[in-house]
Amino acid sequence: MDRYIIDRVLNEAKYIIKNESTVRDIAEIYSVSKSTVHKDLQDRLREINIALHEEVDKIFKQHIEIRHIRGGQSTKEKYLKL
Repeated sequence: MDRYIIDRVLNEAKYIIKNESTVRDIAEIYSVSKSTVHKDLQDRLREINIALHEEVDKIFKQHIEIRHIRGGQSTKEKYLKL
């Protein structure tokens, strides 16, 4: 794996742990696709640093548990703007 990919993966992992951001937020910040962020944090991070991977995985699981709530809030905000 190239050094710049390893650096990106570690930076993404540290960012998501610090801010509990979404994959979409991280993709925008690092100018990569959501698929790339997901692959970085699920597959590549496991090979690079298992401890960081476990922390990131906990955050992903939290996001999955609350995504139905966040989606409802987004829809509500959308229609309130109209």
